[in-house]
Amino acid sequence: MPPLIVDIHTHVYPPAYMEMLRARKSVPYVHDPADDADPRLIILSSDDDPSIPIDERGRPVDSSYWNIDVKLAFMRRHGINCSVISLANPWLDFLEPEEAQTWAQRINDDLENTCARVNKAGDPDKTLALHEKESLFAFGALPLSAPSADIVVNEIKRLKTLPHLRGVIMGTSGLGKGLDDTQLDPVWGALQDTGSLLFLHPHYGLPDEAFGGSDAMNRYGHVLPLALGFPLETTIAVTRMLLAGVFDRFPRLKILLAHSGGTLPFLAGRIESCIHHERKFIANGGDVPGPERSVWDVLKTNIYLDAVVYGTAGLQAAMTASGTDRLLFGTDHPFFPPLADKEGEWPSVTTNYKAIHATFDKDGDAAAAVLGGNAARILDLK
Repeated sequence: MPPLIVDIHTHVYPPAYMEMLRARKSVPYVHDPADDADPRLIILSSDDDPSIPIDERGRPVDSSYWNIDVKLAFMRRHGINCSVISLANPWLDFLEPEEAQTWAQRINDDLENTCARVNKAGDPDKTLALHEKESLFAFGALPLSAPSADIVVNEIKRLKTLPHLRGVIMGTSGLGKGLDDTQLDPVWGALQDTGSLLFLHPHYGLPDEAFGGSDAMNRYGHVLPLALGFPLETTIAVTRMLLAGVFDRFPRLKILLAHSGGTLPFLAGRIESCIHHERKFIANGGDVPGPERSVWDVLKTNIYLDAVVYGTAGLQAAMTASGTDRLLFGTDHPFFPPLADKEGEWPSVTTNYKAIHATFDKDGDAAAAVLGGNAARILDLK
């Protein structure tokens, strides 16, 4: 029997989200060209340049972003049994405070209903094992811009009552001030108390100047912000949490990091060394508490990593830092599609498959765990 394959990093813009974006006139918004071409998502302020014709702004979002049947076809093409879908960036961070709760509930209910419909259609009698059908679960979105932390906390609690929700997805800016913001403590507390997994995902959090500004974007496209900016953004965000004592205050917090944790597994030793030598911390005679737990302890206790790293070197670093039993397969669908044969296999996916098998070529049990067993256990996929 082939191993169970679970994709924990796969995005979708559900119908309610597309409806909301179509009704907006400021970033982010969706524009429908007059010639029946694919809708275009304008997600960055730089995409909304008035000098660019509106039908050319942003990026096209074809049916793979919002049609769940296309998602299922992608799963079949790549042998994926189960996907844990989540809203793609920018999530709900941009909403006005008075709108946040309503839209979060509506979109999360949309995700739940989608999963329930697909799972019932594929197994109406609920008798098939997970690897014998195509099934969906989801990570919910949070109303972080809501006027009260209680609203966010209540949505976290409500998500635990939805049968197919298995955690939440969140960006690295938190409430706008980063993840070391103490105003996030009620959110961390609710996630810890409910045992909810947080899928942490970056969203263009580093300035364009870090990559050479608009001139570099014109020459290199999105290579630098996606290949380097996203991973560094994640690394910085989690390190700020560590330095601020978030993992000391919430020792049972569970976080799944996108893109194998960015550079965190590779730089953990350097981060630990710098903490050890920092004069501002009380341990070295300063007046700032500093973290009580080590980076290594947090990586092996609080952190899970996806396997979206496209190579054996990155997987080996992730495995060493966090553990084979905490590494989970993902595809990042529908991003990074093939540019030629769109009906064939996606190189971005097959590269991850090859890297996993190459890394664990002498341990079939470990490969099976990374491909799906870990996700089934950690997320209780039944």
